[in-house]
Amino acid sequence: MKRITEKPSKPRAKAQKASPERREPREAPGAPAAPAGVQESPAVVAFLRELDHPRKEAIVALRQVILGVSPAIREEIKWNAPSFRTTEHFATFNLRAKDRVRLVLHLGAKVKDTAAKGLEIADPAGLLEWLAKDRCLVTFSDGEDVQAKQAALESVLRAWLRWI
Repeated sequence: MKRITEKPSKPRAKAQKASPERREPREAPGAPAAPAGVQESPAVVAFLRELDHPRKEAIVALRQVILGVSPAIREEIKWNAPSFRTTEHFATFNLRAKDRVRLVLHLGAKVKDTAAKGLEIADPAGLLEWLAKDRCLVTFSDGEDVQAKQAALESVLRAWLRWI
């Protein structure tokens, strides 16, 4: 029996980050980039690259806002759409509507005590449409709407994460 020994591969040099003014695309065209320092899910990147939705620009913008709220947020595909979690899933896109983008805020798939008690979330901008005591819907018309409501959404998401 002939024994073949392989040489250990040499470590590759880390790529230098491009300056914000001249950032090189990290993925193929059409694949949105997450905010700096955020760990992207290859499954979500691939899903969004292939997504055929008239409000794709708003979906991409909303994803970036969500991921930028906390470094603890991770993303994956769940319920056939991008979903976001820390210890539990807390937000999932509802992509069925073609004329708007909807984000469902929830406390995971399992019913918790808060389902009976309800959540206390400050919503001065009136973004939340409550579907149950522990679940609500946030709707955006387009990318400009996401941008206009970004600060209010970030505040709501930070408050929501305290319940997870």
